[in-house]
Amino acid sequence: MTTAPPPCTVEASDAADGVLPDDGPGPLRRCIASGESLPREALIRFVRAPDGTLVPDLKACLPGRGLWLQSDRASFDRAIRKRLLARAGARLGNGPVVVPEDPAALVEGLLRRHCLDLMGLAKRAGQAVAGFDKVAEALRRGGVGVLLAAHDGAADGRGKLRALARGLPLIELFDAAELGLALGRENVIHAALAPGRLAEHLQREARRLAGFTVFKGSRGDPQTD
Repeated sequence: MTTAPPPCTVEASDAADGVLPDDGPGPLRRCIASGESLPREALIRFVRAPDGTLVPDLKACLPGRGLWLQSDRASFDRAIRKRLLARAGARLGNGPVVVPEDPAALVEGLLRRHCLDLMGLAKRAGQAVAGFDKVAEALRRGGVGVLLAAHDGAADGRGKLRALARGLPLIELFDAAELGLALGRENVIHAALAPGRLAEHLQREARRLAGFTVFKGSRGDPQTD
């Protein structure tokens, strides 16, 4: 029989500093860095592993009590600078926790891998197309839920697709090599996912990943699409 973790004692100073674990009812969770209550989709949950390590729980489904941190680099930097992860993690029970050396880089890598895996799932399910002509045709047919464009691709190509997109979401967080690897081609510059749950899931995860991106705009023009 699994033993539940001991309850956390709430003190006035804890409530004031905003670092209490928050796995209560309702759709909102409190960020330990800002103290602001936000939708779960905008945050990263952390739980304590059996060895005491604080680990990110992207799907928010691991057992035990958790703490939440807004999914952006500024919040992570604040949490590390003020030792908020260590303090809130210790209140999960059973003493101090081991905080990863660079939790922002860890979470960014996990989110990036998860987004690329979702693209691969969409490709295998017949819900993704790659290449400018195929994406343009899908747009004309109304069969696109989300657009993808390599951030190191030429700006004029993205502009042409935007003209056909009629306000559809456009994700520009990956380079051509990453998109190609996910979609089974060499250097994909333009891609699209059909409307549906995979496209919606990718958009949610991309919004969380966007808080960690450090580049803006085009970085050149890859050779293939």
